[in-house]
Amino acid sequence: MKKIIFLLPLLLLMSCYNAERNCKDFKTGKFKFEYEVDGVKKTTVFERKDSIEIETFEGKTDTSSIRWVSDCEYILRKIHPKNMAEKKAITMKILTTSKNSYIFEFGIVGSDEKQRGTVYKLADSK
Repeated sequence: MKKIIFLLPLLLLMSCYNAERNCKDFKTGKFKFEYEVDGVKKTTVFERKDSIEIETFEGKTDTSSIRWVSDCEYILRKIHPKNMAEKKAITMKILTTSKNSYIFEFGIVGSDEKQRGTVYKLADSK
């Protein structure tokens, strides 16, 4: 019983914690996403202008349309897909934000498999 009394205030404090989500600050701008593939660091740079995203990865540029579902969630779809995999829409959900970055979850629309990453804001849109 003593354990329950001790843990109750801690649980109440944790339930009051809400992750910061200022998603509107990240609707437009220039961003960087870094990740590892087989131990090799990869970087994607992209610029988002509300309903369009222009991405550069390994010297190649691609454009995707954006459909905002809410302030913190959008659907990304390549405008000129080159194969079947690129035709699939990607759901993106911003989970938490900080001053210059956000943590997000992404996956193929309709799939339960999700991944997480961190995006860093490099500059505001001009």
